[in-house]
Amino acid sequence: MNGMRGSRRRASPVRLTLNAILGGDIDGAWWPRTGSLASELPDLIDVLHVPLGEILDIDINWSATAAAPMLDNHFATAMRAMRWNDSRQRIMVVVGRTGCARILVVPHTTTQALGWMVMRQAAAMPVMSDDRDAPEYAVADRVLQAARVQSASSAARILDSPTEAVASKD
Repeated sequence: MNGMRGSRRRASPVRLTLNAILGGDIDGAWWPRTGSLASELPDLIDVLHVPLGEILDIDINWSATAAAPMLDNHFATAMRAMRWNDSRQRIMVVVGRTGCARILVVPHTTTQALGWMVMRQAAAMPVMSDDRDAPEYAVADRVLQAARVQSASSAARILDSPTEAVASKD
């Protein structure tokens, strides 16, 4: 499936960010364009083939019946008032032949400004100082904090390093 030679042309580029160094609690984020993750997954696998090698396994921390978390900066004040700190985030652990990545899945309904902010923070990309004052920055920071805590405490942490993950799959 992902051992294809050459890449196919995508109608819409995959919205994915990855940290330059993998192995953290969250290594990046994927922002699907629709609610149909299954239809977008082949393109994600194609893109991840380069940094991770042949994709061997994908683990997710949600069920088909679980509602996607709502990320919206309009709810930032309400989230703070409710002392929100863990609206169960969706995390994928993608294991390839040469690496492993823990990827936060951003709900497709997320506003553009917030979606890009979450993706930048998830991949430890620089954020302009002016953007740090935006409400999206605070919401993205809280989402990432929750995702990192979930990732660190999940069963997915059994994969201590990409080399161990790859060795255990062979």
